Amino acid sequence: MSTKLIVICGPTATGKSRLALKLAQELNTVILSADSRQVYRDFNIGTAKPTPEEQALISHYLIDICDPRHSLTVAEYQDKANHLITSLPYSPLLLVGGTGLYIKAITKGLKIPRVPAHPELRSRLKSLGQSQLYAFLQQVDPKAATKIHPNDQVRTLRALEVFYVTGKPISEQQGENPPSYPIQQIGLDCSPEELTKRIQTRTQKMLDLGLITEVKGLIEKYGWSLPLLDTLGYQEIKDYLAGETDLETAEELIVLHTRQFAKRQRTWFTSQAEITWFNSQQPDLYDAVRHYISE
Repeated sequence: MSTKLIVICGPTATGKSRLALKLAQELNTVILSADSRQVYRDFNIGTAKPTPEEQALISHYLIDICDPRHSLTVAEYQDKANHLITSLPYSPLLLVGGTGLYIKAITKGLKIPRVPAHPELRSRLKSLGQSQLYAFLQQVDPKAATKIHPNDQVRTLRALEVFYVTGKPISEQQGENPPSYPIQQIGLDCSPEELTKRIQTRTQKMLDLGLITEVKGLIEKYGWSLPLLDTLGYQEIKDYLAGETDLETAEELIVLHTRQFAKRQRTWFTSQAEITWFNSQQPDLYDAVRHYISE
């Protein structure tokens, strides 16, 4: 069976999952998640993971595939997703989510150095200070240095890590190898005012579903210092449970931080020329998307 991939992407809370469920039912296909937190087990409510009922309705892949104590790399995600795309007996397949780098890794066929994180090496390098690290990078990989901001410690450390582990500059190991199968990319967005309303509603729903209880359970199971507990929606509730803020403030902060996150997502996705955009507020959204797919 020849594969076709339909991508549904865009900022958080724009209705991607709802549209994907309806499309998957009509197209008799499955959904591959492109969400960098839904890959982790036990993180359910705060990541807006598909409910058991939704998963019973349509098969979802690439969720609950990783222990929260392990950090899944983009390369690992790419390998798992590509394996599913080439092996699942469905066409089209739906790739759905808001993690732009995950989606780009698939649609562009990003070449990613298969170098796992080396905490000890990173710790030694980090102790030298960012200015010294960037100076090292300019010496060993000047091409990469031109693409990395001097204050971007995360990317600087990664570039040096790859160089010291492999002996080759990261710039020589990167690039693109786009897949040969056809891809349609659909972006959903709405007005800032509407998005704020949706984020407020979703935040309240998460709290009603038991987000506080979920965070308590995660702390009991994994401890206060688990890095995933410092991410959107979890950090704010963790601070509330630690007595550092009240619940009303925690909820307000989740809404604020989610709005800021959505803005960053919009900036990323609008820079991708291959995406065809739809207003998630339009009453004929599903028909318009379905017509676009058919064409």
